[in-house]
Amino acid sequence: MSPDPVSIPVSFESDRSERSYEVIVGESLLPLLGKRTLEALGNPAPGKASLIADDRVPADFVQSARKSLTDAGFEVTLLKITALETNKTPETVTRLLTQITESRADRSDPVIALGGGITGDIAGFVSATYKRGVPFIQCPTTLLAMVDASVGGKTGVNLATSTGLKKNIVGAFWQPRLVLADLQTLASLPARVFRAGLGECLKHALLWRTFTDERPQVASLLKADLQTLNAAMARRPDWVLPLVASSVRIKAAVVRADEREESSDPARSRAILNLGHTFAHAIETLPGIRLPDTTTGNETGPAIHHGEAVFLGLIAASATGAYLGLLATKHVETIRQAVEFLGMPTRIENLPDDETILEAMGHDKKASAGRLRLILPVAEEGEPLGRCTIVDDPARDAVAAGLRALRAGD
Repeated sequence: MSPDPVSIPVSFESDRSERSYEVIVGESLLPLLGKRTLEALGNPAPGKASLIADDRVPADFVQSARKSLTDAGFEVTLLKITALETNKTPETVTRLLTQITESRADRSDPVIALGGGITGDIAGFVSATYKRGVPFIQCPTTLLAMVDASVGGKTGVNLATSTGLKKNIVGAFWQPRLVLADLQTLASLPARVFRAGLGECLKHALLWRTFTDERPQVASLLKADLQTLNAAMARRPDWVLPLVASSVRIKAAVVRADEREESSDPARSRAILNLGHTFAHAIETLPGIRLPDTTTGNETGPAIHHGEAVFLGLIAASATGAYLGLLATKHVETIRQAVEFLGMPTRIENLPDDETILEAMGHDKKASAGRLRLILPVAEEGEPLGRCTIVDDPARDAVAAGLRALRAGD
């Protein structure tokens, strides 16, 4: 028997109530997209809808979303993209804006994202900029997008510069009106893509105590027990739904307190969500980075996935925290074991030298006044994991300790 859908409210402490929205997590939700969209927009007379879909989303999901919108009375323009980091560019945004303009969409007509995090980032930025902002609906189809990218309103694209690729350097804060996470879409994901999404879940397991006292399902990922692994890899709805819902609740609590990442208080700052990400963003933008398959030793594919880089970033952040005396050494091993148990490599063969990586880290959006900013886990010997803090301008030796933890042979 399928579990009932869960609705998680997202609101903001210093804003108007009409900016609040729902994140609905459950099965068989795409057939309800049209109805839910009208409700989220205040039940207006339906007009046009621009459906931006990753061309790798299975056709039956695209058709289900399109039919639901059409049945609700929308005139649907389907816009396809190939959701790769190399296509997450201003040029892609320009093409989509041109197509939406040519469809004669109005300011009240929604843009709807159907795909993973890249699709949502691109479609959200299109929505934020078309006619200075139109309603935006998120339909995430990957685990990573469901637990992270679709919630919180960050949108944007990458920029290729003379010094390398800068991730998400062009963008806007633009909150969706609705997030509809249909768990049935997860069944179509390759195992590698699904597993990569668990990186963001593990991140939430390392920061939840900073914002809530209620132990979430996502914290079970730190146990590294066979029952948890089997449930995760089988993508059982009775396990995945509370996992996704608990991650969304954590992120909702964070963004409620600090929507635009303006607070410097570690107990309230949205920057906490970037645990492991300064390392991760640097790693995934470096050319030639590959991960070995944990069973065959062969390289896993043409490029490292974001979620895979987050796993590695968490290991590096924990080692950096331990070097600075913020994290007990035994917790570093707990985090490494959790990553390994979830089927991810914990070291990289071909990392460049520290200076190259530090240069890439210095371009991260979280750098402040030219100084590196890291989010690091905090826990003493007898204290459980689940809290983080912000460290500005960490000692170079501490960052080097984090990178050393990732180097094969060290």
